[in-house]
Amino acid sequence: MVSTDLSAARHTALASEPRRRALALLNDSALPLEVGAVATALGLHVTTARFHLEQLEAAGLVERQIARAGQRGRPRVLFSAAVVPVPADQAQRQLTQALAAVIGEDTDGGRARAVRAGERWSAQYEAVAAAAATVAGAPAADTASAAPVPDLVPPLLRVLTEIGFEPDVRADEGTIALPACPFRAEARANPDVVCSVHLGLMKGLARSLGHDATGIRLQPFVEPNLCLVHLPTPSAN
Repeated sequence: MVSTDLSAARHTALASEPRRRALALLNDSALPLEVGAVATALGLHVTTARFHLEQLEAAGLVERQIARAGQRGRPRVLFSAAVVPVPADQAQRQLTQALAAVIGEDTDGGRARAVRAGERWSAQYEAVAAAAATVAGAPAADTASAAPVPDLVPPLLRVLTEIGFEPDVRADEGTIALPACPFRAEARANPDVVCSVHLGLMKGLARSLGHDATGIRLQPFVEPNLCLVHLPTPSAN
């Protein structure tokens, strides 16, 4: 994990246009380069080039090595671009985008498989949903008894809050607003896949509580930062 201080140092180092050019040069080079070669390529004085390379090195973006070929005299100092690990959250986003892009190649844009994936995902939250339903005043549905079917809204709110959607029930209690999607960038890139996963999640939770999930609809991006979940009317249960 990259520390906050190191991340800030990298942003500061790359605020300089010559340093960005120096780093790009080293990234494109198959071999480490001496300061003189960097200075010549960038049209800088050797002292200026060395200063920029040292700033990049301090930020962990460049590495130096000493080339000792057995000859006398001062050893050659070579610089190369450092391998910077991708932050975990960025790697996860990249993985999600890659998977969504592949699933999106299906003839239906990936919606069917994405809904099934969401339904499987819902199994991880069934205990949370059941607990929320019980707290709300009704036990979870039991197919072996005549236990009442719990209200769907409280358990959905609990699970959606845990994931990070910041859900808000509209006045009619049949619509849940989602103003804060934690997967918004991925959803914008692949809405058929990502939004269908979220729909499948809610359908799976509804079925686990004894509801008919066919009436649940997800309306993505009714506003740039707002999606709406439309729930079935009580008569549909």
